[in-house]
Amino acid sequence: MKRRIVQLPRKMRGRGGRPSSPPLSLKYAIWGVLSSTVGILAIFAATRMAGHPYLIGSFGASAVLLFGAPDATFAQPRNLIGGQLLSAAVAVVVVACGGSGPVAIALAVGLANLLMYVTRTVHPPGGAIALLGVQGHVGASYLIDPILVGVLILLTVALFTNNIVHHRQYPKYWW
Repeated sequence: MKRRIVQLPRKMRGRGGRPSSPPLSLKYAIWGVLSSTVGILAIFAATRMAGHPYLIGSFGASAVLLFGAPDATFAQPRNLIGGQLLSAAVAVVVVACGGSGPVAIALAVGLANLLMYVTRTVHPPGGAIALLGVQGHVGASYLIDPILVGVLILLTVALFTNNIVHHRQYPKYWW
C-alpha cells in the first residue's frame, strides 16, 4: 500500500502529450449545434404537448454525446437506453430502501456505475440520472416518465439528424 501511495504523483502526471484526435471540422461542429438544439427542443415540445416536464439535466449531457460524439461507444443506443434505464432503476430501488440522504445519493451513483459497467451499457449521464432520481425521491414511474420518454425522443432525433447528412452515420451498432 505504501508503494502505491508513493507512486501516485507519477501516475497522476499522465503519459504526456496530447491524445491523437481527428482534425476539427466546421460542418461537423455546426451539425452538432443544430442537432443538439433540435433534440432538446423536441423534448420541450413533448413537454408542452403532454403538460408534463420531460426535460432533466442529464439529457443535456446525453445530447452532447449523441450529437457531438455520435461514434463514441457511450453514445450508442445500447448505452443510451440501457445506461439511462438501469440508473433510473437504481434510483427507484435506493429511494425505496433508504430514502434520499447523502449516503443514498452517493450509493445510487456508485451502484449505477457498477451496473452499467457489468452490463456494458456505460452512459456517463446515467450517473446524473441516479443522483437526480434519489435527490428527487422518485417512484417507479421515473423509469418511464421522464427517463424512457426523453431518451426515446433524443434517440429518434439522433437517428434522423445523424443520418440525413452524408458525413455521419448513427448508430455504429444497436446492441
